[in-house]
Amino acid sequence: MILGIDLGTTNSLAAYFTEEGPKLIPNRLGKFLTPSVVSIDEEGQLYVGETAKERMLLHPDSAASVFKRNMGSDKKYMLNGKDYTAEELSSFVLRSLKEDAEEYLKEEVTEAVISVPAYFNDMRRRATKRAGELAGLKVERIISEPTAAAIAYGLYQASSNMRFLVFDLGGGTFDVSILELFENILEVRAVAGDNFLGGEDFTKVLMELFCKKQGIPMNELGRKELESLKKQAEQCKFGFSGSVTSRFTYSYEGEQKDMEISLGAYEDACEELLERIRQPIKRSLSDAGIRLRDIDQVVLIGGATKLPIVRKFVARLFHRLPNSTVNPDEAVALGAAIQSAMKERNKAIKEVILTDVCPFTLGTEVSREIDEGYYESGHYCPIIERNTIIPASRTERLYTIRDNQTQLRVHILQGESRFAQNNLSLGELLIDIPKAKAGEESIDVTYTYDINSILEVVVKVVSTGKTVRQVIKSQYTQMTDEEIEQRLQDLSYLKIPPRDQEENKLLLLRGERIYEESIGNQRILVEQALQKFDRALKTNDRAIISEARNQLKDYLDNLES
Repeated sequence: MILGIDLGTTNSLAAYFTEEGPKLIPNRLGKFLTPSVVSIDEEGQLYVGETAKERMLLHPDSAASVFKRNMGSDKKYMLNGKDYTAEELSSFVLRSLKEDAEEYLKEEVTEAVISVPAYFNDMRRRATKRAGELAGLKVERIISEPTAAAIAYGLYQASSNMRFLVFDLGGGTFDVSILELFENILEVRAVAGDNFLGGEDFTKVLMELFCKKQGIPMNELGRKELESLKKQAEQCKFGFSGSVTSRFTYSYEGEQKDMEISLGAYEDACEELLERIRQPIKRSLSDAGIRLRDIDQVVLIGGATKLPIVRKFVARLFHRLPNSTVNPDEAVALGAAIQSAMKERNKAIKEVILTDVCPFTLGTEVSREIDEGYYESGHYCPIIERNTIIPASRTERLYTIRDNQTQLRVHILQGESRFAQNNLSLGELLIDIPKAKAGEESIDVTYTYDINSILEVVVKVVSTGKTVRQVIKSQYTQMTDEEIEQRLQDLSYLKIPPRDQEENKLLLLRGERIYEESIGNQRILVEQALQKFDRALKTNDRAIISEARNQLKDYLDNLES
């Protein structure tokens, strides 16, 4: 028996496949959804799910939630004097699901297919796999949540070739995936997302709105008060499901505060979050090379898509009503269960080939010639670009830049920034090379990325045939999107002369954003334009900088138009 598991930010659940199709497994409370909350008391007692969530309101310092957002990072959660990583906390949730499944099925469960957001990078996917292993599960496959949902909706059984956009807004993450069905092949064309955008943020907006109107200093509330406020905000949020108004009630300093909030006011307050949703949609369409009108069907998954303002936003954006016939909370787990049946080659499942894509660009650090004979290190050379169908293998030939070099270092990176230091470091390889004049020795760097997010790097010296190989293993350190953006801003600030600080800073940031949104030849052209502007800034000549700034602005305007 292979379980299908949706390890969610807010809730998790498990399912299995039967002759009648996929079925959800109830937990020990008879419910399908298990809150992804962990609490540990003074005696070391572990609580998971609804109990832990309830306990968190009373003892917030001994509980943790929303830890999925930090999977694969070195962030620690202190529960009663002991530190735990996000993957350790996730393993407690997975173990609970495993025990519930064994009790329900009356048999031992040792294998699972676990879903992750499509936009999870290599580090986060590996951390999820380790969490499963810590829970006593052999993880047969890590499957992207939108792909699992597409399977649950039966999109692979459509009678004609179609294009689908899966809109996945969960408790803590947002994904958009574009899939295309061709005969018996369900192909992921592009993915994009935001690992720090979800239903939790829509709850926070209500908390802030209420506190502002009631004159409550939210930043001065203790953790216990905040957890209570959050619970009331969630209840208020659910109230919009069947009404255009909802009531927010909260006890502050012994006084009952009560407020009615209109759906319109809530929608206005969420405008910034809704705008953040647009960007991954635009990026995925661009990467897939298709237009909005080319999408045949929009599918909703993730608990946050039950919010009326989200559904209204999606319908307005796509000019059609989205498909939400499968419970958005349950679709991913059901799809993971069907995937497990495919893994077992269950005859009840239609034979279908599923393809996935690499969610982030994989590349290496290189030096680039800035002026004749002058090289600048720290640049990024993409090898497997984001949204390349996997499994994939690509080779890049790199050359020496100094006479009599005896070694070359291959710094393995993942990310979209043109500067190496702003991308995620996955490891490095050193290889010895014969002494020769600059440019006469070269190496072939081959990256191979498979469906389980395992990256193999092979470096071969062209002249001697000597080869070194490494399968990338996970590390704990990782930068969040916010940290990368901060690093980029810091870098831009340091390069800008004071008199042009603000205008040039904004233009550089815009260029960096467009670079990260671009792929292929356009990415190279954007980088060249930014390098040209960088050189102008270094002259400290106002006229040269002004002319270069106008040229770069016109170029970026043309790209975005």
